[in-house]
Amino acid sequence: QVQLVESGGGLVQAGGSLRLSCAASGRTFSKYAMGWFRQAPGKEREFAAAIRWSDGYPYYADSVKGRFTISRDIAKNTVYLQLNSLKPEDTAVYYCAAVNRYRSSGELVSPVYDYWGQGTQVTVSS
Repeated sequence: QVQLVESGGGLVQAGGSLRLSCAASGRTFSKYAMGWFRQAPGKEREFAAAIRWSDGYPYYADSVKGRFTISRDIAKNTVYLQLNSLKPEDTAVYYCAAVNRYRSSGELVSPVYDYWGQGTQVTVSS
């Protein structure tokens, strides 16, 4: 059983920053990529960022490019999402996900991942 556990969410004022973490544990599995998705109330889950595990190549949604930074620590089996210059529209539950097979860059921005975390709430006040 693979488990993804997110942490680091919270309440922050507009313009502030947060750092989300997602630790993978359980059965050893090879990761092709890990990603972050978010879901605001009444909206569909949307892609935020992903990172290719082998070389750290990042992918970003246009809405977060230049403000969010994804990174990974291979030794800790953890992926991070640094959220800067937060806006009220960034308010959502943020989900971590992992995929263990090759996916094209086009597929990585869609929810085709094999494993998902339980989510962490990020609330940005105006």
